[in-house]
Amino acid sequence: MKLGIDILLKERRDLIDGKRLGILAHAASVDASGRHTVDRIAEEGGLTIGALFGPEHGLATKAQDMEPVQSHVDAASGIAIHSLYGTTLDSLKPTAEMLAGIDTMVIDLQDIGSRYYTYVWTAMLCLEACAENGKSVIVCDRPNPIGGEIIEGPGIDAGFESFVGLSSLPVRHGLTFGEIVHWLNIREHIDCTLDVIRMEGWQRGMSWNETGLAWVNPSPNMRSYTAALLYPGMCLVEATNISEGRGTDTPFEIVGAPYFDSEEFITAFEALGLPGVHAAPTAFIPTRQKWSGNFCHGVRWVVNDVRAFRPYLTGLAFIWLAHKMYKDSGFEWRTEPYEFVTERPAIDLLTGSARFREEIDTFTMGELAMLSATPQALLSAREKMLIY
Repeated sequence: MKLGIDILLKERRDLIDGKRLGILAHAASVDASGRHTVDRIAEEGGLTIGALFGPEHGLATKAQDMEPVQSHVDAASGIAIHSLYGTTLDSLKPTAEMLAGIDTMVIDLQDIGSRYYTYVWTAMLCLEACAENGKSVIVCDRPNPIGGEIIEGPGIDAGFESFVGLSSLPVRHGLTFGEIVHWLNIREHIDCTLDVIRMEGWQRGMSWNETGLAWVNPSPNMRSYTAALLYPGMCLVEATNISEGRGTDTPFEIVGAPYFDSEEFITAFEALGLPGVHAAPTAFIPTRQKWSGNFCHGVRWVVNDVRAFRPYLTGLAFIWLAHKMYKDSGFEWRTEPYEFVTERPAIDLLTGSARFREEIDTFTMGELAMLSATPQALLSAREKMLIY
């Protein structure tokens, strides 16, 4: 398989020769042999790096979720490293000053196939800034780790946009990073001068394990293909006081809280008959964030049929059942600000509307399945933007 960065440097040098380059990257920005994009470009010869940019978690990908990262100057090279994730909404978008020393921004980020994952929104804001400042953008495409065929989840209602969804996309969108950026440039009328460097050898039905590529954590808590597969559903747990496994070795693969009874919950969950997944009992003590230092009972997810598994429906059902069983004995919605938004609960931002939270007591499993479906209009719009 050839990744976008491999093809850019071997076959499309015409796009970057003689240009001052800005590079938006993170730890997972590696070529097919595992060499980092910044190193590849720096060692290539005849190319100039004018600035580096880091998304949420930073260029080094060490900061935790929603943890501000400071801009600084690299001591060895003297190149400015601009953080695009600070303490305010304004910090998410490059300024004219940040872009002054470049002609073209090269974006090479590994997405994981879920609308909430913030890297696509960082890219969108970069397109806007580059269009406003007369800079071009090159996106080096990468595989969608959870495949490009299965689509799940609704879009976003007007007024529910946030940094976990600045434009309406299905939750599990089935698009590559390059396809999303291409779509956003057209749909949002950004009109940035954009080139998407396509991969060679990727097919829509591929899972990560079929690409032959090594897994490099694209964020501190995204530590495996299994975590990525679960994420469209288990990220919803961030909107509750249930631990999503942060502060353990397997975030998103385990969930729980002190008030859970694992056996009781699993008996009820298995009775729902959700496809492709089995719930096993577990116990853990998170070392940070929710329930840090407390003994939690919960569930370890075992995906036994990747093609049948529907992570978003599973996440909705998990929270629906936890709310039903524990709303009087521990379950709570997150009330703290979420991704710079204070006026709407996190669950509304993640699901794209207030319906799930407001009607959770009345839903049946059939209605949850309908809620997890993708509207036909959104599917039709998505199909027009496929480049593979």
